[in-house]
Amino acid sequence: MANAPVRLAEPGEFSKRAFQNQRFDLTEVEGINTLIHAETEMQRISALSSVKGETNVLFNEWRDRILKNIALLTTVIDFGEDHDIEEINELFQSVGNDVSKLDDEIRKYVSKIKRSQVLLEGIKLTLIGPPNAGKSSLLNILAQEDKAIVSSIAGTTRDAMEVPLDISGYKVIVGDTAGIRRSSDVIENEGIRRAKKKSLTSDINIVLLPADDDKIDPSFLSHASNVISDKKMLSYVIVNKVDLIDDATKQSLPERLSQKLKIPRDRIKLISCTTQCGIEELIQDLTNRFKEITSTEIADPVTISKRAREILINDILYGFSEFRKFKDADDIVMASEALRCSVDGIGKITGEAIGVEEILGVVFSKFCIGVGVRALQMGIRQAPLLHAPMGFVYSAAFTTGVGYFFDQWVENNNELLELRLAKLKKIREESA
Repeated sequence: MANAPVRLAEPGEFSKRAFQNQRFDLTEVEGINTLIHAETEMQRISALSSVKGETNVLFNEWRDRILKNIALLTTVIDFGEDHDIEEINELFQSVGNDVSKLDDEIRKYVSKIKRSQVLLEGIKLTLIGPPNAGKSSLLNILAQEDKAIVSSIAGTTRDAMEVPLDISGYKVIVGDTAGIRRSSDVIENEGIRRAKKKSLTSDINIVLLPADDDKIDPSFLSHASNVISDKKMLSYVIVNKVDLIDDATKQSLPERLSQKLKIPRDRIKLISCTTQCGIEELIQDLTNRFKEITSTEIADPVTISKRAREILINDILYGFSEFRKFKDADDIVMASEALRCSVDGIGKITGEAIGVEEILGVVFSKFCIGVGVRALQMGIRQAPLLHAPMGFVYSAAFTTGVGYFFDQWVENNNELLELRLAKLKKIREESA
């Protein structure tokens, strides 16, 4: 068996061979990798668009549109002497309009990806509160296991800790922090400093308060007010230990806290980590917020690799930016080259190369670029001036052209023909 032509496959070898044999493109291969390493259900869903080839279809659609615009500019560059300045400007403007639409579409796609990216990195949720409010107890309930040490002694948690959790299919990085209060202990003060810092960089903050203690430390109240007033973050006020207070207090407490902390009433929740009262409602409300943060309440999330995201910004959108700059300078050659940068960027993402032959194929699909096409162009140009019937143009084209069909040329050069017909109409109106 030692000499048998058998060996263990290398990591990703079968996917690599599928790519080399054009069964997969790079977006599908990277989607498979994301799917394999997915930790939550939403991460798996976000990878499906690439695995199923939907991302490839979208990128190729953009690629074809950019190619068409390059082809139109190439027609002007190669056969510019056959066009009037007015026609060239109109065509240039038409290409510019389509590039602007593409730019908007791709920027919206990048924005959607950035929002969905939090699914892979994890939504940052921080628990802050005074000592002995029940932060570690809530963390253990969310984790469904003992992740943090819990005791009745205030100040048990001295440092911030992060625990990745799967909550309703979303990856959530829950941060348990030290209780915020005035202290003369150097180590505790360092823990408090870290707790405050972490709460300022979270996606969601849960401000946890004990129901059985009406006195809120001024140091904590000041920080909590700053966190709640920050519009960049979403904050909840969770009142724990409601099993220790009477029903009348339960009714009045939310309204009093709403006025004191200046937070909407619907973002104040009453729970008990001991009886788990209100926990299910809290998790459901958090799940709805997760959907808003990741934009998954309307459509399934979409994620692509970091490599592809950087190419979208640094190659494709950069190419559009350069195109606009050269368009404003009326430099068709450099504007065309800028679009090549964009289309090459899509080729880098999907793993497909772009060549001159493909661009020429779009310009003159199934045509021979030679005497026939030049004669056809000259025939179209002269026919309006001579007021000759279009039959003359057809016969001239077929007489001198070799290896092409006129109808196919019309289809691929429809915009140029429309400009010609408009000019013909104008000339006839002026001569009438």
